[in-house]
Amino acid sequence: MGSEMSFLPDLGVFTMGMWSVGLGAIGAAVTGIVLANTDLFLSKPEKATLESLEDIELKTLGPEKRTFKAGELWKENGAVIMAVRRPG
Repeated sequence: MGSEMSFLPDLGVFTMGMWSVGLGAIGAAVTGIVLANTDLFLSKPEKATLESLEDIELKTLGPEKRTFKAGELWKENGAVIMAVRRPG
């Protein structure tokens, strides 16, 4: 028999494929860390004006459902308002 059959795969192609998968995973991990810990691509926040806050409709919690404008909160007395936007 002039040619021998080799059942061993070509390890060079396999090793190169593993390197590319490994480098892709490392690149994805670094990109995820950078995007999660910086505000590089986020839009800049806008400051709320009193007029825009007054026009917000609020709903009460509990059995009595009532809707009212936020301006009613400080119409007769002062009020401290904090707006928090949760991620997601």
